[in-house]
Amino acid sequence: MVASLSIVIMLTSYFPYLTYAIPALAGIFMMVPLIECGVSWSIGTYVASSAIIFITGETEAKLLYILFLGYYPILKSLIERLRKQVIEWVLKFVCFNIAAVVFYYVSSMLFAVSFDDFGDFGKYGALIFLAVCNVVFVLYDIGISRVASYYMYALHDKVKRIIK
Repeated sequence: MVASLSIVIMLTSYFPYLTYAIPALAGIFMMVPLIECGVSWSIGTYVASSAIIFITGETEAKLLYILFLGYYPILKSLIERLRKQVIEWVLKFVCFNIAAVVFYYVSSMLFAVSFDDFGDFGKYGALIFLAVCNVVFVLYDIGISRVASYYMYALHDKVKRIIK
């Protein structure tokens, strides 16, 4: 059900200005199988949803979902098992920045984006954009934690009764 919900949410990414928000929202739903069924089920849900999103989704949004936002809540839970905040944040930033750079290069091949498209900033524009993206990533990470806390507090028992 979560894979289907993620797919339906991703189909709304065809609306203008939702290209970045929709994959982030769809990825948050990966927390449900993660919390209720464990890592292996959440990975299966991510793979199933990614396969269909790859076929049906809007190009830029599906790249964001497949390359990072779809699996990040799962990865976040695994990283946070370390219980050492500095190491956790270093790993999160490394994973995010690798995914962001891969996204940029794949997008540049698909959409013919170059450093010249950043205007007067040139190659530094890409670095500035990446820095801003890192700030947004921190907000997204905090948001995921808060949504997970709310889910555990308000919805977990209700969902557990439905599943079992």
